[in-house]
Amino acid sequence: MKKTSQEGKLNIDGTVYRTRLSRKFIKRAPFSPSDPFLLTSIIPGTILDIMVKPGQTVVKGEALMILEAMKMQNVLKSPAGGTVRMIAVKKGDRVGKGSPLLRIG
Repeated sequence: MKKTSQEGKLNIDGTVYRTRLSRKFIKRAPFSPSDPFLLTSIIPGTILDIMVKPGQTVVKGEALMILEAMKMQNVLKSPAGGTVRMIAVKKGDRVGKGSPLLRIG
């Protein structure tokens, strides 16, 4: 019979547990936090308007662009304050989920 798990240690909030770990769990990709300064599309859609330009200073919560998806206009706001470093799209572009839109630095 094929062994599908092995014993290992699992650390949850500082508490270490001895448990069986599946092969899928052992081979999983490590967690990498998202970049708070990179704005990405949360759903596929079309860029209707871009309200900022490269080099412009923005504050957290400021409207950056409008993404139309499923007949709704979504105002994308700045996740952090800073300077607009790069705009990866232009008006009318169709974007997929997870597509980079804009970088703040």
